[in-house]
Amino acid sequence: MARDRVGFVGLGVMGKPMARNLLAAGIELVVFSRTRASVDDVAGDGATAAASPREVAERADVTILMLPDSPQVREVLDGDDGLLAGAREGTLVIDMSTISPVVTREIAERCGERGIGWVDAPVSGGDVGAREATLSIMAGGSDEDFARAKPLFEALGKTIVHVGPVGAGQVVKACNQVVVALTIEAVAEALVLGSRAGVDPATIIEVLSGGLAANKVMEVRGRNFLEHDFTPGFRIDLHHKDLGIALETAREYGVALPNTAAVDQMLQALRSNGRGDCDHSALLTHIEDLAQHTTGATA
Repeated sequence: MARDRVGFVGLGVMGKPMARNLLAAGIELVVFSRTRASVDDVAGDGATAAASPREVAERADVTILMLPDSPQVREVLDGDDGLLAGAREGTLVIDMSTISPVVTREIAERCGERGIGWVDAPVSGGDVGAREATLSIMAGGSDEDFARAKPLFEALGKTIVHVGPVGAGQVVKACNQVVVALTIEAVAEALVLGSRAGVDPATIIEVLSGGLAANKVMEVRGRNFLEHDFTPGFRIDLHHKDLGIALETAREYGVALPNTAAVDQMLQALRSNGRGDCDHSALLTHIEDLAQHTTGATA
């Protein structure tokens, strides 16, 4: 069986290292992104540059999308230069963006009417997981489409789970983003409390990491908290968007998410204060503002 030709659209903080990992696995790639410099960077590693999503679809059997939100996915798909204008029957689209489950199901149905398969496969693991090919991938789609996508997932991540039909991947990602956001907020509260009471934040993280309070957030973002380095791996703007998806989904299914709503408002406050471009670990600064205390400072 011939190997699928693969397209990749969206070469941002996550997409660029993911595309490079596919190239490293020996997969031929044709790539497009709205930032030409990103396309040129990946083309320099051996990918073929495309001038539009349509050209990607014309050259590829399977196309991966890694885009910010539902409007960007629609934009890439539609129009004379859109992916669907160039996609053939039998094409598979793997959307690794984090978008609305409702929008996902709507798009997948429209594609299905044209014989185009759809797998929603959002990821967890952030920029570090993207670079190191250790992402957790939660995929929704048919058994056949998932089986076709799985070899590509194996070049991108370590935990690959088929979570159900189309849309289920986005639902699980919403659940993931709830846990990550609330964990960051909890760690921030602990660090501000401990620091204000005179304990070194590094010591707090060391001790908590050895007990029941241990979590991946402290492992991956511990340095960010301690050094107040909020260079974005995953921006507050995007995590706020993701909590909006979670709350919208919760409303649809009649589920109350009180603490998610509270953290959603904290992220909104950070965005209103000009910190939306910071890494989501900058939620620490909101808790510091409330306490009028910077962690690590003399109490």
